[in-house]
Amino acid sequence: MASSLNRCEIYDDQIINSSEVSCSEVDQGLCGDGKEPHNISKGTENYITSSIWENKLPTEVHQISKVCLKHNETYELFCIKHDCPCCKKCVKSHNDCKGLTDINEIIKHVKTSNAISEIEQTLQEVVENIKRISCNREDNSVYLQNKKREIEKEIKQTRTKINLHLDKLQEVLTKELMSTEQKESSKIRQLLTTLTKKEQEMSKYQTNFAHIKQYGSELQTFLSMKQLEKDIAVEEEFIQSLTKDSITNQVNISFRINKSLLEITTSLQRFGDIIVSSDNCNVLIKKRKDRKAQIMVVPLPTRHIDNLTLTLQKRISTNMANVKGCSMLPGGRMVFSCYSKSKIGVFKSDGSVDFEINNVGDTFDVVFIGDDSIAVTSGESFNINIIDLNKQQLTKTIKVKSNNDGVAYKDGHLIYCSRKKGLKMISLSDESVTNVTKKTIPWQAHVTTFGDKLFYTNDIKHRVTCCDFHGNILWKFCDTRVLREPCGISVDNDGNVFVAGYRSGNVVVISPDGQHHRQLISHDDQLKYPQGLHYDTSSNTLLVANYQYNAVVYNVK
Repeated sequence: MASSLNRCEIYDDQIINSSEVSCSEVDQGLCGDGKEPHNISKGTENYITSSIWENKLPTEVHQISKVCLKHNETYELFCIKHDCPCCKKCVKSHNDCKGLTDINEIIKHVKTSNAISEIEQTLQEVVENIKRISCNREDNSVYLQNKKREIEKEIKQTRTKINLHLDKLQEVLTKELMSTEQKESSKIRQLLTTLTKKEQEMSKYQTNFAHIKQYGSELQTFLSMKQLEKDIAVEEEFIQSLTKDSITNQVNISFRINKSLLEITTSLQRFGDIIVSSDNCNVLIKKRKDRKAQIMVVPLPTRHIDNLTLTLQKRISTNMANVKGCSMLPGGRMVFSCYSKSKIGVFKSDGSVDFEINNVGDTFDVVFIGDDSIAVTSGESFNINIIDLNKQQLTKTIKVKSNNDGVAYKDGHLIYCSRKKGLKMISLSDESVTNVTKKTIPWQAHVTTFGDKLFYTNDIKHRVTCCDFHGNILWKFCDTRVLREPCGISVDNDGNVFVAGYRSGNVVVISPDGQHHRQLISHDDQLKYPQGLHYDTSSNTLLVANYQYNAVVYNVK
């Protein structure tokens, strides 16, 4: 790009003049004589020229290629499905994409679009959230210091009432108090350091984006915006995770006098105890509820449940009894959990048996978690097992304090049904557990997730419930005329909810708002007590496993 701005593009064949201004729309350097014809030309009269030395676009923007790196062709289309620009040669690999749109139509008013406002507001929001958490941690640190002084004073007042032989015990306790305060404050300072760096990064993003918006071309702005959306999403997830992590809990310290101290005896061994407790983070994190993962004005076409068509791909003989869970794997493979025999069966894409894994403990539900691994819940046992499919062996057992039945995976976390303890979410990295809802869930319950929503079944009340990750109920579906004893549940790319009815012997799809439903498969299609169900969003295939012996795979359009 630097070479294109070194000499005038207008008089390039006539005079070699140093460029004095630049046009951000066509990426041309212009000399003083070339500026005037550029400004009066029909194709470029509305383009903005600026001094080369005043071009404040970030280096990252200049480095963004405006042509397809694979084909060296100009971008002409934008694929909404894959969220990427395409040249005319790229179209061959996007034949099945329905969201191909002329990129000129998308970028035409990009600087005045809602997307610009969304990013600016999101940047500001992230910065404000960082400041809120920083202030909260600063306040907690000051509180700890003040509380430390109060406890020291109480210790000294108590100390004057007892014998001198307690001097050593007082010293031990004071050191313990100081060590505790320093340890907890150190944690806060470490987080504050991280937050300060995050705030600086966000400030840089804001500055860069302001420059992009003011000086960048429409294409530069659009491409930068798409990249920035992804970067911001990471930072937002980081901020949100802080409030769920114990690191932002309100840390308290207090002092409890040993009752024996008042009855001074020579057997007294401790002056007292320093107690560390914490309360849940009370910082209010701002997050607009109406933000969508895809901010661009051009939306993906959604599929209404009445327009869904199913085509049977294959029938599979599982030869397993009491199959509770199933899941599609990359490459078209499938995995089934056999509750009766406590084993896992993996099948090839053609429906033939690949291998089985036995002796892994109880097996209820199964979910793919990436890296060719699956997580298997145990139902009755308080274990969640991680299995490496490549090695065909158990690699890790996570101990939990409850039953665990239906399970779903999202962003490094498992969401599982824990019966009387409700819905829980556990981090696979540090095994920390968060309560989603404490409402009792029957033991046959299954769960799935879509965006910021959770969906779980209740076979006793014949009900499907939709809630958010805070446990707030969004809607409930219950109609025993069409769905009885719902078990397996999954969601497609449009938020349509697919449910297996064990007693009704069918598969029902429910609209994203829970207001409409439709029976897709019934016992006439050889469904018999279906329990396991999984919708593979990458291939739009639906896997349904009967209670025993067989399963079916449908293509959904």
